[in-house]
Amino acid sequence: MIRPVAPADTPALLILTDATGVFKKHEIQALQEVLDEYHEANHGFGHVAVVDERDGRIVGYAYYAPASMTDRTWYLYWIAVTKEIQAKGVGSGLLGHAEDEIRAKNGRVLFIETSSLPHYDPTRRFYLKQGYEVMGVLRDYYADGDDMVVFRKRI
Repeated sequence: MIRPVAPADTPALLILTDATGVFKKHEIQALQEVLDEYHEANHGFGHVAVVDERDGRIVGYAYYAPASMTDRTWYLYWIAVTKEIQAKGVGSGLLGHAEDEIRAKNGRVLFIETSSLPHYDPTRRFYLKQGYEVMGVLRDYYADGDDMVVFRKRI
């Protein structure tokens, strides 16, 4: 069941994100800050955070928001699924939910940024499978040899 994130979900989301083995420690810390800011104020500015909960356990989440100073452009900032059930439709469900909600809010385009590092290959394949296209690559963005890959989909 996909539902809005509650403040009590934060510890589980941090553990889930860390357990994927994909994110760096400073990214986990950034997620803590993002969730804190979401609960304090950002949900009032159109930011959306949802979890997929099954049998009382959070198995995935997504965080997306409108891009400021744009005409109905949105960004997917975070999406993660418990490592044990990746490639079982949870991520597709969360992304589809986000797209449907953005569409209902008259959004027109959704952007996603991710790393070019080899351990992000499954992530990049996932976005391509969901109908996203690579719009650009910013060389050495995150670090030397770690490019930002920008995906886009018209909603």
